[in-house]
Amino acid sequence: MQAPVHHVIGLTTIVRERVLPVAGKVLVRLQQKVGLGDIVAETRWAREHAMLDVARMLGISANTADRLIKCKVNDRLAAGTEIAVGKGLFPRTVRVPREGRVVAVGGGQVLMEVGETKLELRAGIPGTVIEIIPDRGVVIQTAGGLAQGMWGNGRIDTGLLINLTDGPDSVLTAGRLDVSLRGSIILAGMVKDAETLQVAAELPVRGLILSSIYPSLLQKAREMRYPIIATDGFGPLAMNSVAYKLLSTNAKREVTVNAEVFDRYTGARPEVIIPLPISADPPAPRDVDTFAPGSQVRMRRPPHMGMIGSIVSIKPGLSTLPSGLRARAAEVKLENDETALVPLVNLEVVG
Repeated sequence: MQAPVHHVIGLTTIVRERVLPVAGKVLVRLQQKVGLGDIVAETRWAREHAMLDVARMLGISANTADRLIKCKVNDRLAAGTEIAVGKGLFPRTVRVPREGRVVAVGGGQVLMEVGETKLELRAGIPGTVIEIIPDRGVVIQTAGGLAQGMWGNGRIDTGLLINLTDGPDSVLTAGRLDVSLRGSIILAGMVKDAETLQVAAELPVRGLILSSIYPSLLQKAREMRYPIIATDGFGPLAMNSVAYKLLSTNAKREVTVNAEVFDRYTGARPEVIIPLPISADPPAPRDVDTFAPGSQVRMRRPPHMGMIGSIVSIKPGLSTLPSGLRARAAEVKLENDETALVPLVNLEVVG
């Protein structure tokens, strides 16, 4: 039976796509080496629109207004630019209220994009550009450690990894955050209160790597401008031992926290990337694997959620579970030496 793979790997080849949300200009070339903060593409992006109803403003029909409108699609107009003048002895004038770009003209109306800002897309990871995506971005290849998570708030940043935990089940409180952590990525355990997230924002930090986050804090976490990733889920969950070992042993290294929103359909997952020096490209991670005796696995459901274990045997046919349900299952030896019968659908291979 094929198994989903949860990537927690000390050294692997990492290939990531970095694209603009709208068309723009790619600034790098194929096979170019890029650093964490290098700008690889840029665009102009307007988040607001302004509708100018020329027909209503001049008190004329839409067809007549269309003949009087002086601008066309893609024209860039300064604030105050005259776009239509009415007829008569004292004609009315329609002017552009804000600087912007014309995106549509017709029906006696002009639609403009306004409030335009420059958007710069940074590499996010050091590596080599192996593909150019015309007008949108690049594909970058690097090598290093990789730790995937279960939840992210959609942000990305890089910084020096600082370990504030005493163990996989640590809890981060606001009192542990001080000015010495400004600009750092913090390995932080669980977070139980909104004050901690706010204090981290005020320093500011460049990211939080959590074992888990309480569901009541999810909206607050989404509002934060720094990336937040939960490696194991929601509620009082300790960090799984494999992720904790990888991250804690790489403290004081530059890391990238890409708190991408989990999407089971595209395969996108929040992750921590730890760039490392190499002499040859390491193997790329597997997207799928097969359950087999000896496989290292992670529990995906209670009562052992987040725990790491090793498959002892795959049971033939369907097994009767404690709940009374029958399903394909495996006997798994957990890290605490407990043995459990676990449905295969509740397992994922770690590697």
